Amino acid sequence: MNRTKLNYWIDAGLALSFFTCFITGLIKWPGLIKIIGVSAYKVLHVKNISILHDWSGLIMGLLVLIHLALHWKWIVCVTKSMFKKGSQ
Repeated sequence: MNRTKLNYWIDAGLALSFFTCFITGLIKWPGLIKIIGVSAYKVLHVKNISILHDWSGLIMGLLVLIHLALHWKWIVCVTKSMFKKGSQ
């Protein structure tokens, strides 16, 4: 698999895991369900929401580490150029 496709799939996985973690985090937020009047707890049990939230967070963390490893040379290069002496 070439680098562009690999970056695409990692970024797609990051987006999917982020939105899953974000939405389940909102659902788990105490009192938010009552405020917006959604009865999500009838469809999804709290335990299932928590499991989905935890796993999507772990997957997102792993994908962030892979993303950083793949872009490490670029990060170092940009950091060096930003902190060069006399750079404005």
